Amino acid sequence: MSYDRYSKVRLNGKIGIVPHIEIPKSDSDYYETYERGKTRLDNLSYKYYKDTNYDWLIMLANPEYGSMEFDIPDGSQIRVPYPLQSVLQYYNSAIDNYNRLYK
Repeated sequence: MSYDRYSKVRLNGKIGIVPHIEIPKSDSDYYETYERGKTRLDNLSYKYYKDTNYDWLIMLANPEYGSMEFDIPDGSQIRVPYPLQSVLQYYNSAIDNYNRLYK
């Protein structure tokens, strides 16, 4: 089962504010060249994480391209944060810090 990225911002069944969390670079990250019409982030998610549901995590690691995959320019270098468990641990910690500060 995939990670529920909304679990820590859901209250009474409603999703609250999801803060932008920037994923720091790591020497263990992978890089792929984005080819418009060919590359898909769900496929990159599967390639590196064996799960198609972490495309959102790849987008967080590449904030310079906004929040929509189809806005990524052809030929761009896409960073895939790795390993998954370390990245999710960082994400969880950042969400917890946000909740402590702003809720």
